[in-house]
Amino acid sequence: MVGRVQPRQVLALDDIDLSDLEFWARPWEEREGAFLTLRRERPLAHFAEPDPGDSPIPVPVGPGYRAVVRHADVAHVSRHPEVFLSGPGAVSILDMPQEMVEYFGGMISTDNPRHARLRRIVSAAFTPRRVKSIEDGIEHRADRILDRLGETGECDFVTEVAAPLPLEVICDMMGIAPADQAAVFRCSNIILSMGDPEFVPPDQHPIEAFLNAGAELTALMHDLGAHRVEHPTDDLTSALINTNIDGEALTPAELSSFFILLVVAGNETTRNAISHGLWALTEHPDQRAIWQADVEGVTPTAVEEIVRWASPVIWMRRTAGEDVELAGEQLAAGDKVLLFYNSANRDEAVFDEPFRFDVRRSPNPHVGFGAAGPHFCLGAHLAKREITVMFRELFARLPDIEATAEPDRLRSNFINGIKHLPCRFTPVPVPSGG
Repeated sequence: MVGRVQPRQVLALDDIDLSDLEFWARPWEEREGAFLTLRRERPLAHFAEPDPGDSPIPVPVGPGYRAVVRHADVAHVSRHPEVFLSGPGAVSILDMPQEMVEYFGGMISTDNPRHARLRRIVSAAFTPRRVKSIEDGIEHRADRILDRLGETGECDFVTEVAAPLPLEVICDMMGIAPADQAAVFRCSNIILSMGDPEFVPPDQHPIEAFLNAGAELTALMHDLGAHRVEHPTDDLTSALINTNIDGEALTPAELSSFFILLVVAGNETTRNAISHGLWALTEHPDQRAIWQADVEGVTPTAVEEIVRWASPVIWMRRTAGEDVELAGEQLAAGDKVLLFYNSANRDEAVFDEPFRFDVRRSPNPHVGFGAAGPHFCLGAHLAKREITVMFRELFARLPDIEATAEPDRLRSNFINGIKHLPCRFTPVPVPSGG
């Protein structure tokens, strides 16, 4: 058996609407077929912006956006942040109100010089000693998570394995108390839910829910930051508060915004990559056998392939700062472009057999963490380490683990999320003294 997805081109070119949530509820094969059509026939298609409905705060609907679906074009836009900006209106399709930008945008919704300043301060807090401590914590957390499964033989892989690892690592890293971790998890689900009814009740507008969740996380970090000023510890919050580069430090608002970004980007994307990884291995047992036969040798390429295959963040927005040509078409200053990483990661011009899941794929220039440029994911190394550790531990302790039903997918055009994934396994007892 060869690990493949066969794209189905069931939609005519003019029937593809990337702004319609119903499109994202279609089977994965049909969505892949639609992006295949766009790459070949309309690589810079224009789409209307989604209607925000009866929003509790004004959210203007703009003139639409262009979908950048080819790998080369995604890379080009990412390499030219001086032309394709991240600051105007943030990185969402709709221009977010300023209060939402402050909650949810942070570093990814800024341009130079502010972006360079924020990234410089944050990067300086990740000293080699702190990075080593974080990596050691990943090993510890992965062991604890699998210990908690006990002798059950089955579980919801997302909520009991994939989600707890990045959440607990990030909370440990920032110094968030265990009692607050459930609230952090709940708020992160809401922020990236796109209004999915499992996370946002039908009688509440998604934007109101997003703002409330952002306010809750902001208050949590504000209180912790204020406490760490007087009572510093060895956590990242203390380091960020006290890091000063050329007389500049993070403001309390910037600290809270970074925490939200870390929780959302670092937690949600990693857990979805791990969840997609188990589903891919269940669907493609030949690739699973290859990986398990040489865990140390195959893991580096397998982890990269999981990120390519899952493409947890589907797109990110940029705004043209000047009149510019892209993909043979003329854009005007102010035009919005969405970089569809999922489509770039299936581009036939770059990847040999892009619809084949191949744990030994090399080279693998995927853009699952964004394309090269100043906005390349700051946490890519951490995410890959978490994926590496979790699958290494799964193979060692639960070697026959497999999904037992189709994933329950998040209804979203932004995050390729899996909400639930039932699985079964034969537990391997922990050695005495281990």
